[in-house]
Amino acid sequence: MRIYAVADIHGRKNRVSSILDTVSNLKPDVLVFAGDVNSLFSTSNTMSYFSNTHLPILVVRGNTDSKNIANPVPVSSNISFLHFSEIVINGFSFTGVSGTIPVPFSSRIQFREKQTTEKLEPLVRKDTILIAHPPPFGTLDKVIGKFHAGCKSLREIVSRRQPQLLICGHIHEMPGSAFLGKTLVVNCSIGMKGKGALIELNTDRPPIVEMV
Repeated sequence: MRIYAVADIHGRKNRVSSILDTVSNLKPDVLVFAGDVNSLFSTSNTMSYFSNTHLPILVVRGNTDSKNIANPVPVSSNISFLHFSEIVINGFSFTGVSGTIPVPFSSRIQFREKQTTEKLEPLVRKDTILIAHPPPFGTLDKVIGKFHAGCKSLREIVSRRQPQLLICGHIHEMPGSAFLGKTLVVNCSIGMKGKGALIELNTDRPPIVEMV
């Protein structure tokens, strides 16, 4: 299973073109959007550019994404929006949660952390691929290299449930991968200069991550 994961597109057409080119070149099995697909103030829907992409697309909303992100035009059956829900692709189980922790700037959607933990945790198992917009607190979440801005409730869930993989974004300065216990955390933000992450999953060995 080859997953191409991106986050923090913010509706920019050059980033959309870069993602489409990368999909064409890498030919992943799944395309994951870990939030902030649209611009905060844009009325257009970035997902409409991907409706003709013939591969499964999994999406969670970030703090700049309105509910309209779930209504791409034309509607495409290959796009799934994950929020306290689960989908299985090629034998791999994906679950997701939309939103982000409270932030000191404009946000369309925020976690209520206690309620989120209660709803999300039962969906997370050791074989789960978890998709969220923010990283867990303390892992790939430093803002301007000085302070942690990740989600504490997400860290608690990961620490207790130890899913095999957590795909996130939100912190533009920290794309990359790191382990939190046995969980591989991948911040796939393209908010600075990146193009996301290519993740190769196998049932008989740990995931392999390449930042592209």
